[in-house]
Amino acid sequence: MTKIINLVIFISIVLFLVSFLKRNEFSEELDAVVELNGEPKQSPIQKPAFQAGYSGIEYTVEPQYEYQLYGLVVSYRHHDGDSMLHKLWNDHLNMADVCVVWGKTALSAYLNLIDFWNGQFTCNFKTNSNIAWNSFDQNQISNNHLISNDDTIRKKIKKLSIGDQIRVSGYLSSYASKGGGKRGTSTVRTDTGNGACETIYVKEFDIIKSGKNIWRTIMNLSLFVFILSILIYVAAPFRAN
Repeated sequence: MTKIINLVIFISIVLFLVSFLKRNEFSEELDAVVELNGEPKQSPIQKPAFQAGYSGIEYTVEPQYEYQLYGLVVSYRHHDGDSMLHKLWNDHLNMADVCVVWGKTALSAYLNLIDFWNGQFTCNFKTNSNIAWNSFDQNQISNNHLISNDDTIRKKIKKLSIGDQIRVSGYLSSYASKGGGKRGTSTVRTDTGNGACETIYVKEFDIIKSGKNIWRTIMNLSLFVFILSILIYVAAPFRAN
């Protein structure tokens, strides 16, 4: 019995490690919503600046464009306002940076050959594959600073995962708090470098399709089996050889 439990523990550990490394792989055949093929939509608006209070701080938000984006999440980073530059700037309104792709880039069969990751304010990507690089349109990726004082929206954004297909609707905006500096926004998809990120005051946020894959299922199942096996091992009566 002990040998069987030891074997199960070993297999569950191996499966967990492998699936953990592969948990964020994109599906080879993405079941994409139709809107993912389109470009983000923006239109000028004449909307006055308004106040948005959060965590005891008042922020002045200056809308510039109505904006709607459908994208495939390739990387993200949540912010809590209590660390690094967000703490220094007293910025609690920026809840997350979410990096997405769309169009033929989102549907590329070589997306898994590209590494994506978020810095504190940036989305980065690299690949060693020429085929993957040639299939990648740098005008079909954006890093989005998502800001909102709506707790319902913030909870939805907390649930996102890599591979999710999302819809974000709101205002491309600049914002500032008293004594905290001002953050602007990009208004085109063709810029790069500092200032190229879209700052969106989020009015609506939806995870249209979850990016769940078989590796996440295996990861959760193997972890459950590992914990169960350990409990059985500990509870089993000791038998001296």
